[in-house]
Amino acid sequence: MDETSDGELRRQIAAGSQSGMRALVEKHSRTLIRYAWALVESPSDVDDVVQDTFVTASRGADRIALSGESALPWLLVTCRNHAANLARSRSRKRTSPITDEPVWDDQQDARDRLRWVLDEIERLPALDRRVCELCLVQDRPYDEVARELGLSDESVRQRVSRSRRRLRKAVSHEE
Repeated sequence: MDETSDGELRRQIAAGSQSGMRALVEKHSRTLIRYAWALVESPSDVDDVVQDTFVTASRGADRIALSGESALPWLLVTCRNHAANLARSRSRKRTSPITDEPVWDDQQDARDRLRWVLDEIERLPALDRRVCELCLVQDRPYDEVARELGLSDESVRQRVSRSRRRLRKAVSHEE
């Protein structure tokens, strides 16, 4: 295997070199695969997370931070971030099995709680309410919602985060 430095490979990848990307993959893929096994649940997830890591590297080679002359620490952090994103995505999509038994002991209590939560959402400012509806209810990506509403991605993230905190705080005070 060619012993080209990671710094040189980073420069090659930033210039669009496929061979530079192949060399980076060959150099670090085994380590990333072993690391990903510790982070995710299934073999297909390992492949996805490692592939996403290298795609991130190829798209943003100029952002790869070298530690000495090694890109490995940056690749490991990026791999961990992709694994965390996958876990968050999966947890949002998990559902509870439907049973014939009511989830609440008292159906009136359940209706009251739902009405109370809906009332709290209605108290949000109009733009925050719309952002929550699009991001949290319709599960649309923040960047898409930002473009639709004429906001920055960061503004959408902050509005969702602030609204979640407000609802969480209101729920904890109510109980």
